[in-house]
Amino acid sequence: MKWHLIAGEDGCRFAVENKCVAIVVDALRASATAAYMLDAGAIEILAVREVDEAHALKRDCPDALLAGERDGLPLDGFDLGNSPREAAIARGKRVIFTTTTGAGRLVQAWGAHAVYMGSPVNAAAVAQAALAHQRDIVLVPAGLMRDPAYNAQEDWAGAAAIAMAGEQIAGALNFGEGGHKYTYWHDRILCDGVAALFESAPHAQALRGVGMADDIPFCAQLDTVNVVPMAIGTLGIAVRVINASKRQGFSSPKEHGRPARDS
Repeated sequence: MKWHLIAGEDGCRFAVENKCVAIVVDALRASATAAYMLDAGAIEILAVREVDEAHALKRDCPDALLAGERDGLPLDGFDLGNSPREAAIARGKRVIFTTTTGAGRLVQAWGAHAVYMGSPVNAAAVAQAALAHQRDIVLVPAGLMRDPAYNAQEDWAGAAAIAMAGEQIAGALNFGEGGHKYTYWHDRILCDGVAALFESAPHAQALRGVGMADDIPFCAQLDTVNVVPMAIGTLGIAVRVINASKRQGFSSPKEHGRPARDS
């Protein structure tokens, strides 16, 4: 079993074509928001790529909440944006979810052996879920959908944090594609810390510009939820996402010797 670190659409394609386990890492903020919505008690998340697809699905599912953003800002007519700090409103609801990048990457990865969303907030839980499949794992730093060259350092750092959690759970990792990149981000985390890498990311500056600065340290925390967003099927154009940890009974991050929060 190997780990791979491949960004964006290429990572999604690799996971699908090779029937790997895919972990989509949109660390600021979709992966964290999905985890927190499910932790709050959302019934399921229906992920779609486009805003018009979300509105179409809302007509078919009138009781569902609309959640999402474009360029960091909540969308007109939506019930909530893409902030994990707002997730409590999702309790007991289905949530239709569309974001600039993360929801779309989840849709692109559908067809892999298994598809999860991960970030620092659920690093140990999602690593444990992925390892349980006993097959290759592809960490997919989501990047920016419309700009493959965008420097999404928070996604790389978040992916490396998940791999580091996997190493604490299962021992030394066998890396295939992207092993040198993992080494680089592993060392950056040891040197600078996850929180500092999030704060200095270009996307963090964009979030500050739209008044969402508080989401940055919130999303940089390690292992604050024992929730694993997992794609389980489709509903029309949407990919259905539930909390896998409830079904599979994962142990808490503390049982693997990891701190509850990034210090």
